[in-house]
Formats: sequence, C-alpha cells, structure tokens
Amino acid sequence: MLRLTRRAAPGAAIATTLTFLALVTGVRAGMAETFAYVGNADSNNISVFKMAEDGEMTPVQTAAFTGVDKPGSSTPLAITPDKRVLIAGVRSQPFLAVSFAIDPKTGQLSHVGNGPLADSMANIAVDRGGKFLFSASYGGNKVALNPLQANGVAGEPKQVIPTGPNAHAFLPSPDNRFAFATNLGSDQILAFAFDATAGTLTPSDPPAIKVPEKSGPRHFVFHPNGKFVYLVHELNGDVAAFSYEAKSGAWTEIQRTTALPEGFSGKPWVADIHITPDGRFLYASERTTNTLAAYKVDAASGKLTTIGSVPTEKQPRGFHIDPTGRYLAAVGELSDSMTVYAIDQSSGALAKLKSYPTGKKPNWVEFLSLP
Repeated sequence: MLRLTRRAAPGAAIATTLTFLALVTGVRAGMAETFAYVGNADSNNISVFKMAEDGEMTPVQTAAFTGVDKPGSSTPLAITPDKRVLIAGVRSQPFLAVSFAIDPKTGQLSHVGNGPLADSMANIAVDRGGKFLFSASYGGNKVALNPLQANGVAGEPKQVIPTGPNAHAFLPSPDNRFAFATNLGSDQILAFAFDATAGTLTPSDPPAIKVPEKSGPRHFVFHPNGKFVYLVHELNGDVAAFSYEAKSGAWTEIQRTTALPEGFSGKPWVADIHITPDGRFLYASERTTNTLAAYKVDAASGKLTTIGSVPTEKQPRGFHIDPTGRYLAAVGELSDSMTVYAIDQSSGALAKLKSYPTGKKPNWVEFLSLP
C-alpha cells in the first residue's frame, strides 16, 4: 500500500519550533524586560531585580547612594515617564534627591547626580510631563515642587508650601492639571491647580477635601480610567473610594470599606495602596497584622468588593504591581525581604510564589518594563 507523506515547508517547521521553545521557556518575541527596584532605607541603596515571565526574580544589582552617609527613615522612589531616570528621596541630612540613569537594555542604574530636597520627604512623584518632582514632608508639614533638569537631577525647590500636620503623599492628577497632597495629621487632602508649563501650584477652590477625624489619610491612587480615586487611612484602616471629576478636580466619596482583616483587634497601621493596570483589582497593605487586602473594582460605579486578606512580609510599608497586572511584590521593613505573589486574573486573589532577600529596611517598590 502506497502511503503519501506531506513534508512541512521549512518556514512552517521553524515556526513550530519557535512556538515550542516559547511554550517551554516562556519567551515571547519582542517581549519587554521587567525590572523591580526596591528602596532600602537602612542600607542607603536600591536592590534591582529582573523579573521573568513566570514571576521569578533574579537580583542583578545593588545601587548605592553616592554622597549619602546616614540612613533615613524610609526611601521613596519615583521613575520618570520616559523610563530614563529613577529618583530616590534621602531622608537624612542633607536631604537629597538621588538620580540614577536607567540602562534601557539591562535595567541597571548609574548615578547621575544629587539635587536638594526642601525637607525629609516621605513621598516623591514625577509629574506626567517628566519635568517636575513633587514631594511631601511628614515631619516638616509641607509639600514642595522641584524642577528636573534634562539629565533628571532635581534643581532647587521652585515652591515650598506649608500644609496641615503630616503631609504624606503628593501626586499629580492623570491629566497633570491638578496635584493633591494628603495631610495625615489634619485629616484632609489639599488640592492644587498645577500649571505644568510654568511649574506652579495654586490652591484650588475649595482648597481641601475633608475626611473623617483621626482617620489619617495616607496614600492614594487613581483608577486607570481617571474617574475614581482610592485612598487608604493609616489610623482607622479605612479604604475610601471617590468619584473624580477631571474638569474641576473634585473628589466625591462614594464608598468606605476597610483594609483590616476579619477579626482584627488592635491599632490599625495601614500603609500603601495600588491598583492593577487594567483597573480590575485594588490592594492595600496593613502593618499591624502584616497583611495585604484585596478588592474587586466595579468599572462602572468604582465601588469595591472585598476579596480577602493574605499574610505578607513583616511591616509591609511598600508594595507594587507589575505592568502586566499579573504579579504583586511586597517588601517588609522588619523582614528585609520581598515576597512575590501571582494575581489570579479572574478573582484577583493573591497566591504566594517566592520570597527574596533585599537590603535593610526595604520600604518602597517600583516596577518598570523596558523597552
């Protein structure tokens, strides 16, 4: 009996082989490389990790702060929108913004220069145009705006504005027309109109958004669709959802829930909050219980449904979500390590993958995909 066999064209065979290799190694053609940067306060450095497709982290560099001797209480980080520069805030005197160039191929950091900060800054952020650095001082009760030079080094503060007690975060709105500063000690969020061309801040009308007494508003994040804002309160454990009116910069509260796990007793100590890039899931960290709380986000209403809490690193002051929305990395100030979780893409639940040593007292995580 004659059997006919059909030979695959060479191109098809190569494509099949590449597909097989991709399945085996997890490598995709043209796949962006993803890096995690961890600010270590007591080590005065940044731990740089390369993240694989499966969430595995490989340490690639420890970048020390040049010209800094004493450790600060925390190390806030910010990355410019063009992905070229990472800036670290140093909270020991002299108060500095340390700028590093990011290698576009390896993700590694090279010190560029240091610029002055107006005080010990608990939080820093770069405006959407990459030309100015916002910063908030918890102990100094102020916020400031520094111009960024072409190389990403901060210039002298252009504006320093007194606030209520304990300014904690200072971030621009999604369209860069406004900036908002949480005041943890006076239970309000200050609102400013931001002129990104002139680099000036002017109090909005009204100039503040009031939240419940002794709630301690701390960190906040905008929904990717720009229609909602989510705010954690350090002192009572609340997570509040607000509708956001882009034209006026107005916040209107629509829901209040909690970051505290079921059966909690003790003093709340909530820290950080982040949302997945697709806006479907929100997470918050709580330091008394060393947990991460997870929520589903309703895209239409902006309201939250609690998924639950998982244990995490000891004293989880900082965490972040990778640009694909598939992984979350949390660091512990008292455990000197970072744990990576897989985010279930249907439920938002967190599944622990692995822990990695960092520097001492890690408190901040930034992710970046290159190119």
